Amino acid sequence: MKILTLVVVALISVSSFAQSISGKAYYQSKTTVDMDGFGGREMSEDMKKQIMERMKSMLEKTYILTFNNNESIYKEEEKLEAGAQGGIMRMMMGSFTPGIQYKNLSDNKILEEREFFGKEFLINDTIANLQWEVGKESKQIGQYIAIKATAVKHIDKNDFNFARRKRDEDKKPEDGEVNDGKESKDSTDTAAMSEDPMDMIEVPKTLIVTAWFTPQIPVKNGPGEYAGLPGLILELNIDRTTMLCSKIVLNPNESDKIEKPTTGKEVSREEYNQIVKEKTEEMRENFRGSGGRRGNMRFGGQ
Repeated sequence: MKILTLVVVALISVSSFAQSISGKAYYQSKTTVDMDGFGGREMSEDMKKQIMERMKSMLEKTYILTFNNNESIYKEEEKLEAGAQGGIMRMMMGSFTPGIQYKNLSDNKILEEREFFGKEFLINDTIANLQWEVGKESKQIGQYIAIKATAVKHIDKNDFNFARRKRDEDKKPEDGEVNDGKESKDSTDTAAMSEDPMDMIEVPKTLIVTAWFTPQIPVKNGPGEYAGLPGLILELNIDRTTMLCSKIVLNPNESDKIEKPTTGKEVSREEYNQIVKEKTEEMRENFRGSGGRRGNMRFGGQ
């Protein structure tokens, strides 16, 4: 009853401007990394801290969602970089991270810029139809009442944003633990047996998405690809990433024009996933053929 009352009051309070609303929402995105899961067990704590500091610009970012009742543009806030850091890790993460994302709620369409190993694509897709379950929990985020909702997201096996160390390789018997006569599978042994580091990671089939939305801003939108709740998403958690809204500007005197992105070769989501699959396999073959050294990865005609 408490949640229902909060929702009713919030909807009544915004009914006067619900027909015409625009604004900007600023999100702080932060991703954590399991250093132990990717070879960090052999590192000192100081070494781990140094690596995390170098990766900070890739793992902590600010995004801006410019929206109205029906359309939105979501993109990273521009900032000056103090030197190029991250090397191959930056290139890899950049290749699997979306660029500018445009959503049209009435058409249920999303256009997403992607740069994959130097080639630009424009993915034309439908907005993911997550089956949100609105819970009973609420909390205050800034000046807004936020209500919790969860959904199950199906992950494409080529989406390495969610890659993690294989669980069966991560299990080791503790000191004194009986192993039932079976030999343990040590990740270092696996690495020695295979020249391909891709053999040591996996992408989960599904993940739980947790969102906190506010009916006080009645737009069915949110950060990135996420939408479909009866209010703007102020906080979103998926896997090791949290996106938290830190600032909202509603109905400014001069609203930014929302335009569809046009950069890149237009492809469907299925076509793009197939390209990622083929080029990832090509990279693996180059890696194996070079005896573990990084090979060149090129697209046809380039």
